[in-house]
Amino acid sequence: MVAQQNQMHRVVHQLQQRLHRVPDDSSSWAQLGASYVELARVTADPSYYAKAEGALKNAGDTGLAAVGMGTLANARHDFHAARDWALRAITALPSSAEAHGVLADALTQLGDDAGAQDAVQKMLDLKPNTASFARASFHLELHGDVDGARDAMTRALTAAATPEEVAFCRYRLGELAFDHNRLDEAAQHYEQGLAARGDDMTLTQGMAKVAAARGEVPVAIEQYRRLVARAPLPQYLQEYAELLAAGGRTEEAAEQYEVLSEQQRLMESQGASDDLAAALAAADRGDGVQALRRAEAEWGKRQSVFVADAMAWALHLNGRDAEALTYADRAASLGWQNATFSYHRGMILAALGRVAEAQEALVQALRLNASFSPLHALKAGRKLAELRGGR
Repeated sequence: MVAQQNQMHRVVHQLQQRLHRVPDDSSSWAQLGASYVELARVTADPSYYAKAEGALKNAGDTGLAAVGMGTLANARHDFHAARDWALRAITALPSSAEAHGVLADALTQLGDDAGAQDAVQKMLDLKPNTASFARASFHLELHGDVDGARDAMTRALTAAATPEEVAFCRYRLGELAFDHNRLDEAAQHYEQGLAARGDDMTLTQGMAKVAAARGEVPVAIEQYRRLVARAPLPQYLQEYAELLAAGGRTEEAAEQYEVLSEQQRLMESQGASDDLAAALAAADRGDGVQALRRAEAEWGKRQSVFVADAMAWALHLNGRDAEALTYADRAASLGWQNATFSYHRGMILAALGRVAEAQEALVQALRLNASFSPLHALKAGRKLAELRGGR
């Protein structure tokens, strides 16, 4: 991560020098804005978002600036704005695969499945490269076509032209393997990715998950400790907290949840609100009221399968299981083989007394990925044993 950050800082410095000499270079301003967005991602420092916005505004009313503003809006989880910027970019640059990629990302998160599919296909038609194949892979995964997703990601890897692209592809292939109970294959992809980009934080996270799944808990805890020290992203903090909680280290887990809350507040202060992540974190802490408040806030903005699952789980925590099941049905509507979704559905069905269906959903969760969460996989197993014992 340090090497990657240093490289990006050098790029920023070079662009700044260029702009000092040629202050009206709109293309360089757009590149600078995009670099700041990427720095925010790799450092988990949302203060770069304001710098990105300033640089992109200096780029003027250009197609490249619109692409950058759309990318920034996606990073801030303002998916409606990202969609609008992407459409402006496509109007100015109809042959820009990158603009269609920004649109695909926004529409996927907004729950516009047909629109996202069209954007991905347009991107593939314009430029069948790593970025377009990766988006095709995710779209196929969301629809339950795991083999198709793997094939598309393999094509993305074949097209990869930089160490960063290789690392990204290996991570996604590793995730597809990990999410379907193939730990050795996942570890192999993560390791091969690290061979290409040894400081990649996503691959480090992947290896930590594998260690935890293999029962190497002290190794996993140490890997997560180092990871969140360098990149305190909400996802990593929550996974670290769950791992600590599963091991009975409740005070340390509470500390990480507090860091997570502080990081979320920091991101919100920089215009990067993420009620979905906040809802899931609150649910993990057992705060059902806060989980539902944040999930409802996100549902008011977008009705994707991701948010439907969060709504289902938050409603369950508040004892509103009949309502929760309708959202669980929405979450399953695309056919995504997601262990967490199946676990949530199983627990909701159990609360409704629908024992056979609950068992089926919990078995599916563990069959898909017995290590989907160090904390909730344990709960799934216990609930399944309880339901079977009650027959």
